[in-house]
Amino acid sequence: MKAIIIAGGLGTRLRPLTYNIPKPIVWVVNRPFIVHQIEKLVDHGISEIIVNLHYLSHEIKKILGDGRKWGIKIRYSIEKTPLGTAGAVKNAEEFFDDEPMVVLNGDILTDFDLSRAIEFHRHRNATVTIALTEVDDPTPFGLILTDRQGRITDFIEKPSWQQVTAKTINAGIYIIDPKIFKIVPKGRPFSFERELYPILLAQEAPIYGYKSSAYWIDIGNSRQYREAHQAILLEEVSVKILGSKVKGKCWIGKGTRTDKTVKFVGQSVLGDKVKLGKHTEIHEGVAVGNNVTIGTHCMLERAIVWPDCKIGNSVKLVDCVIGSNCQIEDEVVIRNGAVIADNSVIRKGSQLAA
Repeated sequence: MKAIIIAGGLGTRLRPLTYNIPKPIVWVVNRPFIVHQIEKLVDHGISEIIVNLHYLSHEIKKILGDGRKWGIKIRYSIEKTPLGTAGAVKNAEEFFDDEPMVVLNGDILTDFDLSRAIEFHRHRNATVTIALTEVDDPTPFGLILTDRQGRITDFIEKPSWQQVTAKTINAGIYIIDPKIFKIVPKGRPFSFERELYPILLAQEAPIYGYKSSAYWIDIGNSRQYREAHQAILLEEVSVKILGSKVKGKCWIGKGTRTDKTVKFVGQSVLGDKVKLGKHTEIHEGVAVGNNVTIGTHCMLERAIVWPDCKIGNSVKLVDCVIGSNCQIEDEVVIRNGAVIADNSVIRKGSQLAA
């Protein structure tokens, strides 16, 4: 079975982290995010993945290659200009066959049981099956209403609170009969949510929703990106974390050195060749990338540090993200959702917050 990952967006909500790399390969527990998605798809029997690309496409291709490292085939569909969600998939039409295929947004982290959804799709003889999840606030998303059999009765994209009669949203995972793309125009922007699905609904095509209570989050902004790390490290969602787990609390990579006075409190992950100074504390929800040096008497809590950073002494990092190759000088405090761009230098004694 084939899958398409829609991964061509500019990642504007994750800036400044995405100025130099595309959103699909931002670091998530020290691995490119799209790698976690590919491994999930492979676990559910997907044998060929088509990756839709636009922004900095060469960076993603360089990491994924032809897919042989996962025992699958990876193909690429390049958008010269953004084509919207359905337009982007239409752009890959040369790779389709007659079988249903999975379509996945490139910013979704989930434990959704794709195999069961595929069975549901086939049993219902559906044209489209849309994964559904329930959220507290559906207004930033696409609200979907269904009947008792799961057949979709209405789409409300980014509803107002006055329109909210349920909290079940489009989870950005679809199982689709490729024949529907005959009605999608080639070479111009076209949306699943605002155009294609409403057309199919008006034609009374069998469109179903498959509801899941599995963990789900869109990592598209910095707050949700940090939340995803906490969920992974607390093992609320299953992804592969590299390294050896020590004392049930921390995954530690190859060549990482920690002084005996370093204190680990809660779940965390340290990449390869990390150096931790004396009396430093690593609290819960910390992800430190490869080749990072952290000085003495530091404290990190719910902090994400990308590779190749140098962090001085007596630094406090709480609820923040530090981009690659940053230099954080002594006695700096960074907290409350602050995001530091790649290659930044934060001078001694600075205090930063979002």
